[in-house]
Amino acid sequence: MTDHPTRSHGRQSIRPSAIPRDLMAEEPAYTDIWQARIITLFPELFPGVLGASLTGRALQDGLWQLHTHDLRDFGIGKHRNVDDTPAGGGAGMVLRADVVGPAIEAAQHHARGRWPILYMSPRGRRFDQAMARDLADCAGVTMLCGRFEGVDERVIEHYGITEVSLGDFVMTGGELAAQAMIDASVRLLPGVLGNAESAVEESHSAGLLEHPQFTRPADWQGRPIPPVLMSGNHGEIAKWRRAQSEELTRLRRPDLWQKLRGED
Repeated sequence: MTDHPTRSHGRQSIRPSAIPRDLMAEEPAYTDIWQARIITLFPELFPGVLGASLTGRALQDGLWQLHTHDLRDFGIGKHRNVDDTPAGGGAGMVLRADVVGPAIEAAQHHARGRWPILYMSPRGRRFDQAMARDLADCAGVTMLCGRFEGVDERVIEHYGITEVSLGDFVMTGGELAAQAMIDASVRLLPGVLGNAESAVEESHSAGLLEHPQFTRPADWQGRPIPPVLMSGNHGEIAKWRRAQSEELTRLRRPDLWQKLRGED
């Protein structure tokens, strides 16, 4: 079997330049580093937002790796066809099983330990903070970014792929969803966040929305910072923040509030 080239990121400098630097040059897949492997028709969309801020710095520092597998490399025939019309008729095109299957095999060749395969799909399970934490605890993840009308169902069944959705809406492809899910997971990896407490106190980590945040100036447009936050009494501050989180969750996310209270 011929190895198909992949493009990867990590342990390279990421900075603005008049001449785009090739951040996709192949490099070794380090077995002790969390990896995301992306199967996509548009590898040039990566790293995208993942190359900036905390995730970009962590990528540059080698705290995680990003590899892309171009579906077109596995295409059929002279024109590298990747899709065909739906069996039974209908609009649009469907990604072929004999294209997606080999791409998954190539990506999973590098898998080790617990390494799920996810398919970005509007009919999938809703992505949430708990899933982000679970992915961060894995050795890596492979994400299949669909296009057109989707992928041949036999691929999903054969590889035991988990379908995942960002929400109840449809996008033109899975690349943006994959980047969002990777961002949410990578920031939970050891050493990525400068302050480990940030991941504990933020929204959804305890099943609640995060409490309001304030900073200088003490008074802005006639709106002062709540006095309790300026009191220096850390016990009262913690009680106030908890109460605020509970009230925000009750008002804005009754579904989370009911789940937290154990209600049906």
